[in-house]
Amino acid sequence: MTTLNEDVKVDTADEELDPATKDAHQESEVTEPEEPSTEAQPKAERTRRRIGWPQAFAYGVLPGLALVLALGAGYLKWSAGAADDLARARTESVQAAREDAIALLSYHADTVDKDLAAARERLTGEFKDAYGELTRQVVVPGAKEKHISSVAKVNAAASVSASETHAVALVYVDQTVTIGAGAPTDTQPVVRMTLDKVNGRWLVSRFDPV
Repeated sequence: MTTLNEDVKVDTADEELDPATKDAHQESEVTEPEEPSTEAQPKAERTRRRIGWPQAFAYGVLPGLALVLALGAGYLKWSAGAADDLARARTESVQAAREDAIALLSYHADTVDKDLAAARERLTGEFKDAYGELTRQVVVPGAKEKHISSVAKVNAAASVSASETHAVALVYVDQTVTIGAGAPTDTQPVVRMTLDKVNGRWLVSRFDPV
């Protein structure tokens, strides 16, 4: 027969928990710390990204682009200047070739010394020496002895090549030679003339009939 005291003890035993079970129960009731929200991280990254790209563009891309544009403009300016210099050299050398061909092939019997001496000043290098020797030994004596005169004009001239200091031109000449009282004789030689720029002047260094 169960007594009242035994019932009280049973109830008390039911209410008392095992220490290990009690600790586990208390740990389960402890509030776990909340993990930081992951939603804020992408927002922060996007914020840094929005700030970083404009700065990189402003401090990195723009200066580089400006440098490229400056270099490109400088090259175009240099290229245009070089093209202008080349065109000027071509024009000047062809004009000089025209004038020089006329001077070299034109003389009068009574002024042949003066005419050919002036023409010689348009030459340079070995050709200048060779021309001086030829005129002194052959042309001048023959012109005086036989009363030979020559008149030359240029029908056309064209640039073959040109740089700032060296040029080649083709010159189409119409030359009329008169010997004494005889009838004039016409020839149309084509001459390849090489010119070098010396002290600002285009001077003939070669004179080759084609």
